[in-house]
Amino acid sequence: MAHFFLKVRDMKSEVVINVQPEAISIALLEDKRLVEYQSEPKKASFSVGNIYAAKVKKLMPGLNACFVDVGYEREAFLHYLDLGNQFDSYQKYLKQVLSDKKKLPPFSKAQRLPDIKKDGSVQTTLKVGQEVLVQIVKEPISTKGPRVTSELSFAGRYLVLVPFGDKVSVSTKIQSSEERARLKQLIQSIRPKNAGVIVRTVAEGKRVAELDGELKVLVKRWEDALSKTQKAQKYPQLVFEEESRTVALLRDLFNKSYEGIYVDDEEVYKEVKHYISIIAPDKADIVKLYTGKVPIFDNYDVTKQIKSGFGKIVNYRHGAYLVIEHTEALHVVDVNSGNRSSSKDGQEANALEVNLGAADELARQLRLRDMGGIIVVDFIDMNKSEDRQTLYERMCKNMETDRARHQILPLSKFGLMQITRQRVRPAMDVSVDEVCPTCFGKGSIKSSILFTDQLERKIDTLVNKIGVKKFYLHVHPYVAAYINQGLLSMKLKWQMKYGMGVHIIPSQKLALLQYEFYDNEGQFLDMKEEMEGK
Repeated sequence: MAHFFLKVRDMKSEVVINVQPEAISIALLEDKRLVEYQSEPKKASFSVGNIYAAKVKKLMPGLNACFVDVGYEREAFLHYLDLGNQFDSYQKYLKQVLSDKKKLPPFSKAQRLPDIKKDGSVQTTLKVGQEVLVQIVKEPISTKGPRVTSELSFAGRYLVLVPFGDKVSVSTKIQSSEERARLKQLIQSIRPKNAGVIVRTVAEGKRVAELDGELKVLVKRWEDALSKTQKAQKYPQLVFEEESRTVALLRDLFNKSYEGIYVDDEEVYKEVKHYISIIAPDKADIVKLYTGKVPIFDNYDVTKQIKSGFGKIVNYRHGAYLVIEHTEALHVVDVNSGNRSSSKDGQEANALEVNLGAADELARQLRLRDMGGIIVVDFIDMNKSEDRQTLYERMCKNMETDRARHQILPLSKFGLMQITRQRVRPAMDVSVDEVCPTCFGKGSIKSSILFTDQLERKIDTLVNKIGVKKFYLHVHPYVAAYINQGLLSMKLKWQMKYGMGVHIIPSQKLALLQYEFYDNEGQFLDMKEEMEGK
């Protein structure tokens, strides 16, 4: 019976991965609700975790920091405190690596030097033009370049390898003192010389063979990074690249409760399947290749949730809504009760109910938009101190599932709550406003009743001039319904005239008079300029 109740309480988690020619989008659903969303251009190269062999560009004594060239338009910021205690050891070993171009000096024999001074100066430690190894810890945000550290780390699923570290640390989320002691003793016995190890929460209960296998992989990544540094012909040079965004997200998020990982691209599907078969062989079967003709995000109701979840105004319960504003320094959230009627228990109970609903939705929004920095929330005023405490506790509980480091302050006497949340990449900003695809915002359009005539001209061009006999026309669901309606539908007429290769696909991401053509291989066919002005 206990097992049955555990299953009921567990949340059903699914990952949906949409691969487009220009970007990869990843959605995490919990009980079919969108809770995390990442979309990255395929060309994005400044991922957190990447390591560069770079040179110091400029010293900033006033800030006790320097700027390092990592190939971005703005130099990366490296503070003295981010050099790491073992910076001198790194530099001595790096000189050995760069001086011998034929073979790598054994890292296990690298000399450990005393820690650098905590109150030291960047002027006495670094000089302009000096070679350094740096790792990105915060992506470029707005006008700021990336933030980097010289204290390198290589993250795996169970362990994190820290070169020149000297201890084994176990995640505080592993609460059993026996298990903590077992893991610490086990890792101490297999830890390579001159390296520290951090044991992650998911290592709980794992056997020595699994942990030793991953540790060897992480050591190999470090050696490969050194080898690339040794062979670098120019600076800056990317010497270690984080795993693909898809795999990196799964590495940090994956848990045994996942019931499905759905991918609409065969190459990414194979990559994800291979990774899951390594970290959780019994779960490899949950990775599925999606081959449906309806866009994958439409099929799993992600598109609709993105459009309803990323606007300035977010509705959540019984007419109440949040207004979310973003500025350079902070995010401001205003809670409104909207047109909901007052509770029969009075104004105070009504305010508490609206605020608790806002706390639930806000915790989801922080994860969904990956909002970081300072978040100020203006809740509806409540007079009772116990109600304010209830709201504070609810917010803390909701944020327990948030992987980003955060701190929540109790409500001030003005009804304001302050939340600080770790920011390592720009907040996800998805535009949900649609520019008219026919007039491009100019305000005047051709008669919409002629839209299907325009589509037929494009089909005629595609079939009779270009010679594409089988294709998929993606249109707004309302337009698709209109084309498909009736026994002698417009779609049937087109098929009789142009062949059975004409397929109509409803797509929620498209605006009302927008359309896209794809061939039988799923490749986009650009038909926009063909006859647009005619």
